[in-house]
This record gives sequence, C-alpha cells and structure tokens, in this order.
Amino acid sequence: MKTYRIAAIPGDGIGSEVVAAGIEVLNALALRDGNFGFKFDHFDWGGAYYKTHGRMMPENGRDQIRDHDAILFGSAGHPDIPDHITLWGLRLAICQPFDQYANVRPTRVLPGITSPLRHVESKELDWVIVRENSEGEYAGVGGRAHQGSPLEVATDVAMFTRAGVERIMRFAFKLARSRPRKLLTVVTKSNAQRHAMVMWDEIAREIAKEFPDVTWDKMLVDAMTMRMVIKPETIDTIVATNLHADILSDLAAALAGSLGIAPTGNINPERTFPSMFEPIHGSAFDIMGKGIANPIGTFWSAVMMLEHLGEQAGADRLMTAIERVTADKRFHTPDLGGSARTTDVTKAVVDAIQGRND
Repeated sequence: MKTYRIAAIPGDGIGSEVVAAGIEVLNALALRDGNFGFKFDHFDWGGAYYKTHGRMMPENGRDQIRDHDAILFGSAGHPDIPDHITLWGLRLAICQPFDQYANVRPTRVLPGITSPLRHVESKELDWVIVRENSEGEYAGVGGRAHQGSPLEVATDVAMFTRAGVERIMRFAFKLARSRPRKLLTVVTKSNAQRHAMVMWDEIAREIAKEFPDVTWDKMLVDAMTMRMVIKPETIDTIVATNLHADILSDLAAALAGSLGIAPTGNINPERTFPSMFEPIHGSAFDIMGKGIANPIGTFWSAVMMLEHLGEQAGADRLMTAIERVTADKRFHTPDLGGSARTTDVTKAVVDAIQGRND
C-alpha cells in the first residue's frame, strides 16, 4: 500500500477547521479504498506563530516540507497582522520558492447549489481558470521612498519573463486540450499595458501553433468579467496573469454559488517540489470557531491533490461523495443559504464515501 506524506498547514482563522475536516475525509477515503494511505505532518505556522516568533513560518520551514508528497493548506490572514505580511510570509513564501507556477482553479455549479446567475446550470458554467502563480503583478519588485513626507512614492512593478509566460501558456493549452471542448480564452489587458501584456499576447499566438486542435480566443480582462456573467456558456478554460486571474477566480466562485466551495491547486508541474492544495475562501475570522465554515472547498482541493498524486479512482470517489452531499440542501452551510454545520457536512461526505447513504 502506498502511503503519502502530506504536510498539513491550517494557517489562520477557519483554516484549522476546514483542514481538520479535509484530513478526516481523506482518511475515510483511504480506509475505504485500501490501496493508499496518508501520513499527515502538522505545522502550526501562521498568525499565532508570527505573534510569538516575529515571522509566519520558521526560517527552515520549506526544508521541513520539501520532501512531502503534497501540502494541504488552510488559509493565511490575521486581523492583527497586515495582509502583506501574512501573504508574503507564508503562502507566497511556499508557492514561489517551490515554483508552483500553475495555480489551477476549477469552477462549476455543483448539484443542489443555485448560481446567482439566471438559472445557470453546470453545463453552462464549467470552467477552469489557470493563474500564472510566480511572477507578474506579484513578483515583489518595487519599494517605497520618502515615507511620511509629501514626496512619498511607492512602486509595484509587474515583471513578466518570456520563460514564465511561455510555460504557463503551454500548461493552459495542454489543460484545454485535455477537456472535452478544447477551448481556451487568453485574458490580457494589452490595450493599456502596452509592453508586458503585448508580449503576453505575442507568446499566446506562438504557443497556439503547437496546439492546432485547441480553439482559442483573446479577451481583455474588463470585458471578460462581463462575458463571465452574460455568456458563461461560451467559456471553458481561461489563462490569465497572477492579478487578473486572482480577481476573475473569485468572481467565478461567487457565480458558482459561494467562495466556500472553490478549490485551488498550486502546481509545480515538473514535480521538483511538492504542490499545494487549498480552498480559496481565506481565513474568514468573522465565522472562526462558530462551526459553520463550509469544508467543500477543502474537500474539492483534496480531489485535486488525489488527481495530482495519481489516485484518480480515489479522486472520482471523493468528488462523487461531494456532489451527493451538496445535492441535499440539509447539508448546505450558511454561505449557501442553509444552516448545516461543518461537522454535518463532513460526516455526510464520510458517509457517502463509505456507502452508508447509497
């Protein structure tokens, strides 16, 4: 039996609640399958660690998780700590050095969940957003000078490299090719950003020649927000920059019903480092400890983790269990308009995995 070593990093807020639920579900799945298992190593990094140590994770933190098969992450963000410290001190401190350059965010309307759009169903809203995850607007290049004076200046420079754009574009085209519609939309803002975004467009055209079986089009990011709302059925796979895809994927999750159901995979395609899987909902301190956090985003992230590990049958079983549970409105948490608790949803998914409610 294959045993996978998973680094569990709950982080802040509801992260500890949903990661605990994810571990419970994954262990139940492994017990049912019998062909694989998990060894979870827990790391208490995040805001509480920062308050004690002055940093979000140990200096040698990445060395502690480098040899794990995957990382299950909760959230980063603490009301007592500036957001740029929590993000750069933990999540990005893992993503960028581990070269998890492909952020993959699937979105669709799950059974039993109602989209805020006009009666949109899963067949009309079934997308995957590919976010460049290593450079661009989040490259970290910039600075401040003359702080506190009337002449204060601050810069954030978006850095795009040919190598970085080529690899994310090629990843997106390959992903689009693997999906039934073989359709890709390249999102840009090259009318206003006339250097890096024009290069982005040029590279897209070059890479497209390698994938003649993929139909692709180009969309300005502002127009893309309208298209996602008005013509969701025309979209399948999307590739965009770090910032643009970050924004578009939150819109996508909202259109699918809730941020609470949305998953993410931070992928290192070459597998030289472990990939990291997380829900996109953030730390949500306003509901921390109330027991009402929606764990579906974490469960779906676990599906992506299983797929990455090569356990497709297990991934399919877990996704089927998730869909069976979301189809029953008794297990909708408050973000979906219900009154279910995190433990209710978790137990229902475990029961579905074990066939108790077949």
